Amino acid sequence: MSNPYVNLEIINQVGYIEFFHPAHNSLPGDILAKLANTITEAGKNDDIKVIVLKSGGDRTFCAGASFNELININDEATGKVFFSGFANVINAMRKCPKFIIGRVQGKTVGGGVGLAASTDYCMATKFAAIKLSELNIGIGPFVVGPAIERKMGLSAMSQIAIDANTFYEPEWAKQKGLFTQVYETTEELDAAVKTTAEHLCTYNTEAMLEMKKVFWQGTDDWDVLLAERAATSGKLVLSEFTKEKLKGFK
Repeated sequence: MSNPYVNLEIINQVGYIEFFHPAHNSLPGDILAKLANTITEAGKNDDIKVIVLKSGGDRTFCAGASFNELININDEATGKVFFSGFANVINAMRKCPKFIIGRVQGKTVGGGVGLAASTDYCMATKFAAIKLSELNIGIGPFVVGPAIERKMGLSAMSQIAIDANTFYEPEWAKQKGLFTQVYETTEELDAAVKTTAEHLCTYNTEAMLEMKKVFWQGTDDWDVLLAERAATSGKLVLSEFTKEKLKGFK
């Protein structure tokens, strides 16, 4: 695999949405847009009762924002558009009328943690350590912060946001509520995801929709909130501090 993609495959009424990028599943703007659109369309598809969000490859679930695109941001408007890509994906997941199961097979950083936190039920392997590295490069987890805080609590979110150089083990993330289960192997994870998703397909779709509304109660302002957060990140990414830090990733 070398070309980025977002694919949707429907198996036994489960919509498997898979994204991939050769740079450790980092997410440039076009992939973020496709991902948001695919989630929205899957939510409208009557052939799908439950959605699984996953990524391609074995080692990394998602490395977060594309550093290549971050380096090339030269004005606040462009910066806001880029970070709004993550906001759009989170809001698509929030508004989706179907349960979204997260399948996290490996490490996840920054925006990837936000994606995991925006699923309704997230399962992982013992290799799925998490890190919020944004402060380390002079910005912050502003866009994904509300999703992470909602799932893990303010204390856990602030801990990993401040300790921006540390990978936190998946068992810690499970204790804090991000992951429901942690499995020894990807094979065990995939079997559990399949069983869980297909079992959910036997539930009353109307009941699941109403439960989803309950899960996301109090987030109606996120269209505005996450756009404001995207503007903050778009401004900070232009700082000399961040520009110097990003040069190190070239």
